[in-house]
Amino acid sequence: MKNILIYCISAVVLLLSSCSSVPLTGRKQVLLVSEQEVLNLSLQEYGEFMKTAPKSTDKANTALVQKVGRNIANAVEAYLKANGMESMIAEYAWEFNLVKSADVNAFCMPGGKIVVYEGILPITRDETGLAVVLGHEVAHAVAKHANERMSQQMLQQYGGAALGVALSGTSSTVQTVANSVYGLGAEYGVMLPYSRKQELEADKLGLIFMSMAGYNPQEAEGFWIRMSEKAGGAGVAEFQSTHPSDETRIKKIREALPEAMKYYKGGKTSTTKNQSAKTSKDWTF
Repeated sequence: MKNILIYCISAVVLLLSSCSSVPLTGRKQVLLVSEQEVLNLSLQEYGEFMKTAPKSTDKANTALVQKVGRNIANAVEAYLKANGMESMIAEYAWEFNLVKSADVNAFCMPGGKIVVYEGILPITRDETGLAVVLGHEVAHAVAKHANERMSQQMLQQYGGAALGVALSGTSSTVQTVANSVYGLGAEYGVMLPYSRKQELEADKLGLIFMSMAGYNPQEAEGFWIRMSEKAGGAGVAEFQSTHPSDETRIKKIREALPEAMKYYKGGKTSTTKNQSAKTSKDWTF
């Protein structure tokens, strides 16, 4: 009985200590897996994927993907540093790759490893459209959605035992969950979809992040309308298939624009401290 009580107390302490908040939105999340373990597993899966994924031979578009990605990453890093949150991504090493494929897709792995497929470029059309996609993917990394998703899977599959795993530091269960969460296929990237809540959160953060980097967030709606038209004309686009409905997404984007525009300086990166503190709660999940 004493051991059970100790375990229960430890589990409660673990849950409380595992609670984290997503930057800017303030949403609470439970992260049971250590950040280092998440990054190690992510790098392993990402490395295997990149061994077989054909990199694009289009030098201009490859350079554009890297330029836009780096602009957004730099702006986000500057904002987090200005607000005392740089430790959240201290171990990140941003990487932006363009893959030779007609699939309409993009995905992000923890630690800042982002892949864009050539098939999405006709829909992004230009640098700002690409910033919509990369802002969204950078948001998944900063919000630690993969860790949250792994933690949710652990609790669903193993219940209280998952807490024991986290307490003991055993990695076999974490590895099993990661195999499903990081199931990278040769065609589609991450197999297990993010939740609707996480996708909408990445949309909002993506708008803010692209704004910080000097890209007009008002262009995001046009991109998602084009994605909707692509899906309607030729089946569901891969990048969109597990995401919220077009109507919901566009509605939420319109609602979030006033806040995102506070970070947009017409081409100049903004690192203003806590300028959205009063409005971040307006984003309802």
